[in-house]
Amino acid sequence: MDTDTSHHSPYVKQFSVFLINRAGALLSVVRLLEDANVLVLGLSLQDSVDVTVARLIVSDPESVETLFIEKGIPFGMCDVLVVQLRENAHGLSHCLTAFLQAETNIHFAYPLLIQPAGFSAIALHLEDIEIGASVLEGKGFKILRQLDISR
Repeated sequence: MDTDTSHHSPYVKQFSVFLINRAGALLSVVRLLEDANVLVLGLSLQDSVDVTVARLIVSDPESVETLFIEKGIPFGMCDVLVVQLRENAHGLSHCLTAFLQAETNIHFAYPLLIQPAGFSAIALHLEDIEIGASVLEGKGFKILRQLDISR
């Protein structure tokens, strides 16, 4: 799968970081990013007994990848589709209907912390990201690229 996040790609890079379940673990990562002038634009947490998986969309994925490598922070990366919901809450049902019609599954989803152009946006990890992007664009949805959500 192509993971290019250039301005031509319809995909946004997401980082998954495993955090030990202890107070301040997420704060440490967020402060590390802030110290590097990187903003967290999207965040999802999934807790388990021993670890928490923090999924992050950031303003500068290339810098974060380098920073995590330099600091020895274990992480994974994947592409997510970020969709602008112009109708806000009603836009979600239209978006989900489009995926149902395309018969593509959503593995996970979460809202962004920012509102690009004043509209809600949702990050989606899909069974087939290319089909998902094509279907949504065909239904008139705006797919946000990294440049659309970064500074």
